[in-house]
Amino acid sequence: MLIVMKPDAGASDIERVLQVIETLGFRGHQLPGESRTAIGVTGNSGSIDPAHFENLSGVADAIRVTKPYKLISKDIRPEKSVIKVGNGTIGGPELAIIAGPCAIESREQLFATAEVISRSGVRFFRGGAYKPRTSPYAFQGLGDDGVKMLAEVREQFNLNIVTEAMDEHGVDAVEKYGDCIQIGARNMQNFSLLKYVGKTRKPVLLKRGLSATLDELLLAAEYIMAEGNYDVILCERGIRTFATHARNTMDLSVIPAVHRLTHLPIISDPSHGTGHNYMVTPLARASVAVGADGLIIEVHPRPEEALCDGAQALTPAQYLDLVNQVQLIKSVITSEEVVFAA
Repeated sequence: MLIVMKPDAGASDIERVLQVIETLGFRGHQLPGESRTAIGVTGNSGSIDPAHFENLSGVADAIRVTKPYKLISKDIRPEKSVIKVGNGTIGGPELAIIAGPCAIESREQLFATAEVISRSGVRFFRGGAYKPRTSPYAFQGLGDDGVKMLAEVREQFNLNIVTEAMDEHGVDAVEKYGDCIQIGARNMQNFSLLKYVGKTRKPVLLKRGLSATLDELLLAAEYIMAEGNYDVILCERGIRTFATHARNTMDLSVIPAVHRLTHLPIISDPSHGTGHNYMVTPLARASVAVGADGLIIEVHPRPEEALCDGAQALTPAQYLDLVNQVQLIKSVITSEEVVFAA
């Protein structure tokens, strides 16, 4: 159920509604909007009688929500969510670019890449400390030491840190040293992990699973929000299909579909989505053109020596060129419409 408050509803009115929801044995989720506050109700196995709320002070309407996902729906928040990550935002008018190496290999490699990212004017830095690898013998990352190095990067370069957590220990570490917790594609439906990050107060970057449908991605986000963390960013990173010319198949149609169904921002990962260096920039351009709120791009000072995913990493020069191109496309999209005379 969705409780829509009147524009002039006060804090005491909202608190009273939340108390009634709790008394009924359910959970209330307060989501302030531009003109009014909406309160989502979760935890009910069946329908709730709207009469519990209709006569409460400050309540404009009580609406039954029939979609399987409730908190992420535009029904509860018509305007788009802008997620604050450190001193930056994702989902607003500015194109958010998150860039850095797939894996932290050494302090030298990490700081050399961070210098390039900082120089490009980008505000978000990625780097993998905990790496889920297909082979148990592949490089697994530097673990806790890597996360601590990322905190040094934030301090020295004023970059906001986005990095993956694979388990509860990793979530705790990223919450302490980073700015945004990434849940990777392999963990998109690790429901206990989703519930755990839902109890944190750091933004969560949720990547689409290898073969996940849009509904499955949205319901995974609902798991996080149902625990009280409403700062969720979705990420399209390609899905597994019959195609062999790329590592995955980028589903760019999911970006406008997400914007139609939910208030959450969505970014694109053309690095994992293609697996090939030469495809990253074209798919980055296409992602921005169809409305992506940002990009996550892998950059390495020497891709040929990378311990993880070197084939899809951009060199610093290629990365700087990509930033220029996608910013130009973003400026065209957001510029005022040109009207041609008949």
